[in-house]
Amino acid sequence: MITFVDILLYVLLAVVFVVLCVGIFSLFKGGDFGRSWSNKLMRARVAIQFIAVLVLVAGFWLKNQLGA
Repeated sequence: MITFVDILLYVLLAVVFVVLCVGIFSLFKGGDFGRSWSNKLMRARVAIQFIAVLVLVAGFWLKNQLGA
């Protein structure tokens, strides 16, 4: 079970990184693309980071409960 949480955490961290990079790109690109996407992407990044923190806490809790 711990390996699933570990893998999920790494996937979430990669998704956060990709969304952050695309959000910064859209911020600097400007124009219509920047106006319509930069704020949405940054909000999505915050939401994904929240989910990643929840998975991290759940992983620590599971590790503590299983005694691993």
